[in-house]
Amino acid sequence: MAKTIALIAHDGKKAEMVAFVKDHQDELAKAHLVATGTTGSYIQQTGLDVELKLSGPKGGDAQIAAMAAEGKISGIIFFRDPLGKHPHEPDIQMLMRICDLWNVPLATNPATGTLIIKGLLE
Repeated sequence: MAKTIALIAHDGKKAEMVAFVKDHQDELAKAHLVATGTTGSYIQQTGLDVELKLSGPKGGDAQIAAMAAEGKISGIIFFRDPLGKHPHEPDIQMLMRICDLWNVPLATNPATGTLIIKGLLE
């Protein structure tokens, strides 16, 4: 059974996420990908199949956190914009707390994202 990887990116990091996905497209093609709505729609343009959740501010972060708590996510790659303000910050904090609580690998930048891919998919 394929590993499930969740992909999330704040608006200021979406282009970086798409570039990251393109760099790791062969490995990510082996996984079941889940993404927040807007990020996922950009990733779909690479040709990868992505299960879309709601956009982050509309509950997508919470949906992915629920999947993590239920043991349905193998790892999360979440390119956060540390300098931006996010109205759904409580959801972001909750997602990070769930990852810590349930021991789900969480990458917040390309370097750690690469490590998650190497550890889970290669």
